[in-house]
Amino acid sequence: MTIPRAALVLTAGLGTRLRPLTDVRAKPAIPVAGEAMIRRIIGWLTRNGVRDIVLNLHHLPETISGAVGDGSDLSARVRYSWEQPLVLGAAGGPRQALPLLDTRTFLLLNGDTLTDVDLAALANSHATSGALVTMALVPNHEPDRYGGVRLDSDGRALGFAPRGNAAASYHFVGVQIVEAEAFSALPAGQPARSVGGLYEELIATQPGSIRGVVCDAAFWDVGTAADYWSTSWFFADREKHAGVISGRRVSVAPTARVSRSILWDDIEVSRDAVIEDCVVTDGVRVPAGARYLRAILRRGPDGTVLTSPLLI
Repeated sequence: MTIPRAALVLTAGLGTRLRPLTDVRAKPAIPVAGEAMIRRIIGWLTRNGVRDIVLNLHHLPETISGAVGDGSDLSARVRYSWEQPLVLGAAGGPRQALPLLDTRTFLLLNGDTLTDVDLAALANSHATSGALVTMALVPNHEPDRYGGVRLDSDGRALGFAPRGNAAASYHFVGVQIVEAEAFSALPAGQPARSVGGLYEELIATQPGSIRGVVCDAAFWDVGTAADYWSTSWFFADREKHAGVISGRRVSVAPTARVSRSILWDDIEVSRDAVIEDCVVTDGVRVPAGARYLRAILRRGPDGTVLTSPLLI
């Protein structure tokens, strides 16, 4: 089986663990080393020949559509599946998007994880097994942080271990190949979970329909501010950024000092200001002489700077 040419990227979530960053942008629109995470995901997909892409939208949708548009500059065709007034979840979202995808088999990805999964190997495994869902997995070395997938010796999913469970399991890295029929029986427009809902039902009623492929893929999870900080600097260092990551339309006064910080878009740092180990989000105007250390800076409704501690 070749890699499916269509993908749904789940980008509708609220990103509550990443607040206050996700009070400014939806999580997939947050820049990683200067480029929105969703653009990095789409770029990886197109390099693998996946060009028909659907994004589901709910929280701060304009920040995602503004970063991606129609996808043409990324060599993709991007369309949007709207979820209003409710976010529909990791199973309800795919059910809602089925008419847009209009294909039997497609990739289903989390919009908050970067990875280098071998999509061709995943597709081959999916085709030969006859599964409805094939999940890319890695050994779960942090069971206190991540729940896991329990497999039998043939790769069939037996169930899901909650976070903190000592039972042997594998960590899902956010990439799967799925059949539309896995979701088609769900009611349209109704929230539904995959893990903790639909997938357990399929395991019980159709053993072997949910499978896992264990691989050695790298993955970068952006679940918390600390995750965001470490992921951003990993990519910044790999891509040879200097000690400051800057977005678009960023102005720093000659007498200001900015070190080891992440600056988003439309930012002005005034004279003699000092910013160290900070994330400065869109539209912030740092006043003259201000000093910030290990903080998240946001623009308040009246233009003042709001700060939260950056726990890294």
